[in-house]
Amino acid sequence: ASKATVWEALNDPDILKQAIPGCESVEREGEDGFTATVKVKVGPVKAKFKGAVTLSNIDAPNGYTITGEGKGGAAGFGKGGADIKLTDADGGTLLSYTATASVGGKMAQIGSRLIDSTAKKLAGEFFAKFNELVSEPAAEQAETAADDVEGTAVASSNMKQEAEDTQETPATPEKPGLMRPAILIPAAILAVAVIYYLSTGA
Repeated sequence: ASKATVWEALNDPDILKQAIPGCESVEREGEDGFTATVKVKVGPVKAKFKGAVTLSNIDAPNGYTITGEGKGGAAGFGKGGADIKLTDADGGTLLSYTATASVGGKMAQIGSRLIDSTAKKLAGEFFAKFNELVSEPAAEQAETAADDVEGTAVASSNMKQEAEDTQETPATPEKPGLMRPAILIPAAILAVAVIYYLSTGA
């Protein structure tokens, strides 16, 4: 998808709600923030997190900085942030991010290894769904064009493959102990568990 399309999706509550694992609601708060409610399970701890995220350093459609925190009652709390960057890539857009987060309360007693593995899993689920939601319209348009121009179907297929090859999904945090965006946005938006923090490859 184009950078403008990806940017719009990153700011669309409906898209975020569909992409964030366990998300019950996402609402826009003014021009620079979101509130969300997300259910998440980290090891033996299950909780519903309610949190708020604020956007800063907004440079549409190139990226922004996310900061936020969420509370999960007896399960604890989480807070963190992420820098999201969009760049043009062959056949699409490359979404990259760096994220940091911390947790307190019962969740802090679980251990960083389990928290990191859960964050990685949620991040993978978020970005896979986000990519599916954002890329699907472009794929449908390509198929429609193929009906009118001979050979377009093959070309579109090749372009789609090239776009997939350029996508990146960081498998590990930038630094030891960092949380994955999927948990961040949800986590930040939910309390750490990253909008599930946003981000890699659309």
